[in-house]
Amino acid sequence: MKSFFLFILSIYVFCVTIQAQVPEPVRKLMKYYPQIVKYEQNRVYCKNGESFIYDDGKTKSPQELLDNPDIQDMFTYTYKRGGLSAPIARYYDPGRIRHEGLFKAIYGNSKSAVSKNLTNVVWCPNIARQIIRISTVNDIHKRVMEVSKELDEHPEWKKYVTNIGGTFNWRNIAGTKRLSFHSFGITMDINTSHSHYWQWVCDCTDENKVLTYRNVIPQGIVDIFEKHGFIWGGQWYHFDTMHFEFRPELVWG
Repeated sequence: MKSFFLFILSIYVFCVTIQAQVPEPVRKLMKYYPQIVKYEQNRVYCKNGESFIYDDGKTKSPQELLDNPDIQDMFTYTYKRGGLSAPIARYYDPGRIRHEGLFKAIYGNSKSAVSKNLTNVVWCPNIARQIIRISTVNDIHKRVMEVSKELDEHPEWKKYVTNIGGTFNWRNIAGTKRLSFHSFGITMDINTSHSHYWQWVCDCTDENKVLTYRNVIPQGIVDIFEKHGFIWGGQWYHFDTMHFEFRPELVWG
C-alpha cells in the first residue's frame, strides 16, 4: 500500500511540475482552443501537426509586434473589460497583436478552408433580422447567437446593431500585409454609420500617427459582447469601435 501511495504521489508531482512549466498565456490558449494540444521546449503544438515558437526572445517596437509577433507577444497588453476610465496609452492595443499562423491552424489556412466551417446566423431577428456568416469552430456561432438574443431585447440600440458592417471576409487589413481576422469568420463589425475607425479619422494608414480617440457605441452593447468572449476594438489606441472579435483568452482570461 505504501509503495502504491508513493507511486501515485510521484505521478502527481510529475504532472504538477509539467504544468508549472507551461506559461500562463499558453494555459489560457489551451483552455479555449482544443486545437492547441501541447507546450514543449518553447513551442506550442497544434492538432494539425504545426508548431510555433512561444517566445523568440526579441525586443520589438510597436510596429514589429504587429508585423512579426510570437505567441507571447499577443499578451503584451492586458485587455480590460468595462468602460474606459482614462485616455488609452499610445500603442495600447490589447488583442490587435495576433499570431496569424496559430489562428490559421485553429480556423483554416485559406478562404476555402475557413468557408467549410461557416454557417448562417439570423442576427437580432426582431430588430435587425440580418443573415450573417459565422464560424462554427469552437461553437463561435453559438456565442454570436447568445449576443444576438440579448441585444434583440434592446430596441433603443437598433441603429447600432442593424445594417451590420461585415463578418466573414478573407482579406488583408487596409494598408498592411497582415490578414484581417474577418478572414476567419470570428469577428463582427456593427453599423459603420455609427462607428469610428482610426484610419477614417486621421485619413491615413500610418500606425505611428498620434490619434484622437472617438466613440459613440453604448457601453451596454460592449458589455454584452464581452460577456460572451468578444474583445472590442474601442479598447484600442488604434480604435475600431465597430469591431468585435472572439478572443476568450483575453477577455475571460
